[in-house]
Formats: sequence, structure tokens, C-alpha cells
Amino acid sequence: MAADGASSVPTFRPRQTRNPISGPLLDKIFARALAALGVVFGLQAVPFVIAQQPSMQVAWGWIISIAIFGGFIAIGLASTVMRGVETAAAFVAISFLVALITWPLAVQDPTHVQPQVPWLWYLVTVATSAAAVAFSLWVATGYLFLAPVIYGLIRITPSGGGVEPLRAALDASYSIILGGAVLILITLLRQASMSVDTAQNMAVARYSSAIREHATELERVQVDAIVHDSVLTTFISASRAFSPDERALATTMARNAMSHLTTAASVTPFDESSTSLTSMRERIQVLVANLGADVEVRAKGLDDHVIPANAAEALYSAAVQAIVNSVQHAGGDDVSRWVSVNWAREMVTVEVGDTGSGFNPAAVPGERLGVRVSITERLANAGGEASIHTKTGSGTVIRLTWPRAVPRPQAVRTHVVEDEE
Repeated sequence: MAADGASSVPTFRPRQTRNPISGPLLDKIFARALAALGVVFGLQAVPFVIAQQPSMQVAWGWIISIAIFGGFIAIGLASTVMRGVETAAAFVAISFLVALITWPLAVQDPTHVQPQVPWLWYLVTVATSAAAVAFSLWVATGYLFLAPVIYGLIRITPSGGGVEPLRAALDASYSIILGGAVLILITLLRQASMSVDTAQNMAVARYSSAIREHATELERVQVDAIVHDSVLTTFISASRAFSPDERALATTMARNAMSHLTTAASVTPFDESSTSLTSMRERIQVLVANLGADVEVRAKGLDDHVIPANAAEALYSAAVQAIVNSVQHAGGDDVSRWVSVNWAREMVTVEVGDTGSGFNPAAVPGERLGVRVSITERLANAGGEASIHTKTGSGTVIRLTWPRAVPRPQAVRTHVVEDEE
């Protein structure tokens, strides 16, 4: 008889993974790299700023210098707290572009050929990098070509040094190539981080959906098992209780059912606590005593071994259902019944057996939930396995083991063996 498949319950709470490549992390790297670039090239340009200051308009020189170098400081501060990085980078890019455009008007004598390279040359790469960080891809690409081209045109004028067009074109091309490499690197890394973040979000969403579906399935099996064990079985026993012993048994089952229903809501399928095998055996003994049936309880090798609480609860509940089935269907006082709890080779085995009438598993109606839900699925969901050895007229032995001896990635099966003649 096969049981409906059910995947095993994870015995750990999944840890939150930390993605090494993500958008926020890359933004922080870009911001601090831009701040470092501004410091390095800014310090390189300071001597030239001081040297060329006498030939520049005083107001322009102070305003532009404070704007550009103040922007570098703003980027450094923003990269530290990761706030306003794009605003600071955009301010630097715009300030540099304004400085380039107004350079011919900033020198005191526009007709006099300046002997030195304009100090803005040392900051072209910083400006194009700031644009790559602050603006969208298309705007940053336009800035990449616009700023070096304007600088090349200024180099041809006397205020920019009056160099030959070829030299100005080479300087502009060099700036475009260097800035383009930075822009390509930033763009590729951003696209890669977006792909990783998207894939991670999809994986987390699918995992969350799977967890919800799994929890729903566990809840369904738990509710089915509780209804069958605690409610339907009690009702059936009460309807068939004619003798005083049968009525006492039905009364005891009703009390147990109410207690079970009261405490069921507090049990979670992901409980990480543990239970000793000794306490589980004692619970079985108490149950047998309350049932008033003659059931021998055996134990071997339990010592101080413990197992997860969800596994212990599944073993106990499945054993209880097997005992109740034996008391109700296997026969009267002439039938021998036993329960054994054994620990060996890192595995716990609970065996419930009797010498009663046995049964034909193939003849059990599908709507009967005792074996399929209360024993098989319940134990499979806890990571265990149930096997049934029975034959009509020759008794039944139900063996419950945890954990499964061999991992089964597919549907868990209930082994049913009909003994040969």
C-alpha cells in the first residue's frame, strides 16, 4: 500500500544569505573609488592651480576652484555616510563643464598664449567618472564625449596653450578612452549586479512560496491526523461502546482527545527543541496504562539519547495510532500486544506488534486515514519511515524508524509486506 508522497521537514531554520555582489554594495564601492580618484587627481592639480592663478580672473579662479575641489570633499563625505553621492557627483561634473566652457573668458588676457596646460586637464577623468556615477548611461555617454571635445577646442585657443589641432585631438581622444573605460566598467558591473539581485529576489520568492506550500501541506497532514486520532476514533469507539470496559476506554480516549486538541495549536513543525527517548517511552507507558489494554512496553539502548521534538512527537503519535488500531481491530484479551523502543546505529526504532487477526492492506478503503495519514505521512513529514508487516489471521507488526536509513528524493513510500505462508 503506497502513501501519498510528502517531502521531509527541514530540521533547521535557513540562514539569511549575504550576496557579495549587489547594487548597494557596488554603489558604495563606486562612491569611495570616485572620492579616492578626486583626492589623487585633485592633489596632482593643486600645484598647477596655484601656478596659473595669477593669470586668471580672481573671482573666476576662486569660484571654480572652490566649486570643483569642494565637490571632491562633498563626494568623500557622502561616500562615508552613503547619502547624496549622486548629487555630489553631479555637482562636480556640472561644475567642471562650466569651468571648461568659461575658460577662455577666465584668463586675464585671452589673446596671450598660455605657456602651461590648463589645470582642468588633470581633472577630466574625474569629471567623466563623476558623470558615470551620477547620470544615466545615455547622459553619461554624452558627457564622456562632450567634456573632452570642449577641452580639445580650448587647447587650440591661446587661452588653452594654442597647440596644433592634432595635439588637441590626441588629448581629447586620450580623455575619451580613459573615461570610456571607466564608464564601461561601471555599466557592466551595474548590469551584473542587477542580474544577480534579480536572480536572488526570484530565488527568495520561490523559496518563500515553497516554504508556504510545504507548511500548508504539513498543516493539512497534522489536521487530518488530529481529526482522525482524536475525533473520529473517539466517536467510533463511543458508538461501539456497549460493555463497561469499552465505555471506560471511550471515556479515556475522549479526555485524551480534548487534551490533544488543546495543546495542538502550540506545536510548530519547525520546533528546534529536543526530546529524550526515555521521556517518549514514559509517555507511551502512560498512554497504555490509560487505555487499560494489556500491552507490553519494552526498551533497549535508550540511555540519554535525544532526538528532535518534532520527530519524537511523530513517532509517539504514530505509535499511539498503531496501538489504538490494534486494540480496536486485532482482537480481544487473547491477543498479545507489545511496543518496543530501541536505539541502535544512530537510529531509533519503535515497533508496535500484535498476534491478532491482521488485515489486508489492499482492502483498506481510501477514505480510511489511520495508516496513511496518522502513521505514514506523519512520520514521513518528520523525516522517518514506516513499514507494515501483516497477514490476515497472523498478526501485524508496524515498524517506525527515524531517521530514514536511505534518503529518498522522491515520494516516500510506506513499505507493506504480507508475510508468506
